[in-house]
Amino acid sequence: MSSYQYDVVVLGAGPAGESAAVNAAKHDKRVAIVELQSSVGGNCTHKGTIPSKTLRHAVKQVVQFNNNPMFRDLGEPRWVSFPRMLERSRRVIEDQVAMRTRFYARNRIDVFFGTASFADPHTIQVTDGHGTRESLVAENIVIATGSRPYRPADVNFRHPRIYCSDTILGLSHTPRRIMIYGAGVIGCEYASIFSNLGVKVDLIDTRDRLLSFLDDEISDALSYHLRNNGVQIRHNEEYSRIEGDESGVTLHLKSGKKMRADAFMWANGRTGNTDTLKLENAGLEANSRGQLQVDTNYCTRVEHIYAAGDVIGWPSLASAAYDQGRSASGDALSKASRFVDDIPTGIYTIPEISSLGKTERELTDARTPYEVGQAFFKDTARAQITGDTVGMLKILFNPRTLEIYGIHCFGDQASEILHIGQAIMNQPGESNTLAYFVNTTFNYPTMAEAYRIAAHNGLNRLH
Repeated sequence: MSSYQYDVVVLGAGPAGESAAVNAAKHDKRVAIVELQSSVGGNCTHKGTIPSKTLRHAVKQVVQFNNNPMFRDLGEPRWVSFPRMLERSRRVIEDQVAMRTRFYARNRIDVFFGTASFADPHTIQVTDGHGTRESLVAENIVIATGSRPYRPADVNFRHPRIYCSDTILGLSHTPRRIMIYGAGVIGCEYASIFSNLGVKVDLIDTRDRLLSFLDDEISDALSYHLRNNGVQIRHNEEYSRIEGDESGVTLHLKSGKKMRADAFMWANGRTGNTDTLKLENAGLEANSRGQLQVDTNYCTRVEHIYAAGDVIGWPSLASAAYDQGRSASGDALSKASRFVDDIPTGIYTIPEISSLGKTERELTDARTPYEVGQAFFKDTARAQITGDTVGMLKILFNPRTLEIYGIHCFGDQASEILHIGQAIMNQPGESNTLAYFVNTTFNYPTMAEAYRIAAHNGLNRLH
């Protein structure tokens, strides 16, 4: 068994692992990264963010084509199958893998493919697909192994019609009807994707409203547009058993309801990928969901072992994971580190959702006076030009000082639009002000001018 010495060893080549490894290499450290899959990128590239968002974009393009009157002069509306849509995802994945492979080569980071486990607090053992073992000894270790869909033992995921958010990407046909159990971010995104493909969708929510962490008005808008597109949403439901047969899947709910569809997708929770790490050999222990506890510097209870990304739980976002990984390796090297908590929400339904800061409900519960400024996309020239008129931008602000408390956006390019407001909210002191949007000239026509419209709308509400 070969043995190698490193300053930093990173477990997992997703966003958190990549940024941790590259940051350490930039500080002239000898770095190795270990990836379970046969190529770099992690679940973000191969099973999560990249394939699902590429799929969503492809579906959106077809919907735009079919709904654009100009294209009706060229022919009838087109129907594209789910597997055909996935072909675009595979090409993007290949481009992402090639790009990220160059990152490691350029920064002289050694990449090992195989299963990683702790032999002791400073030693990682890597076993490849042929059973060959190699030993990596490191001064510091960053665990960034990500997560996978939570799979309850009483659900038969080996059945060819029962899927999770990973295996759904291998769906070889377009079902006529699908049940999605779990109405979190992933469940809502796939409900939106399938319904826009013309698939009948039953979305089973274990709670009393969709994405309750969102501003109520935004959550209501999502519910309306999903239902308007044919999604049947059932709140406050829990399964009692799930039965698959040759022709479909039957879902039995504790409420006594019985539902049936061609396919079933489980989208209720995720589990940290720590079960094969032999954490006990490093003096660590994961919680019941396979997640590791860290401090504000992303250090575990073992002072030279760090963790970042989905494996530590909240917020389980690729954007946050990248910053977390960089901060984790930074602290390990006594360099710059920050706790990542200023995180915009990006939800890629159709239309998409993005938000940052306080909601109306939170401000009301805290008895904080606020006012609202709104801009509806249907009133902006750019949205009228593109046809993406569904949506709104909402700004919550202090009526006396004009300090911005929260920004909430629903509609096309919401996750891009939000970043303008995020930049202003992050300005210190009095520079975080609604007045910026009134006193700044925005290009016309753009979606950014929604900020100017919303700001004037809010100021007009003041007494």
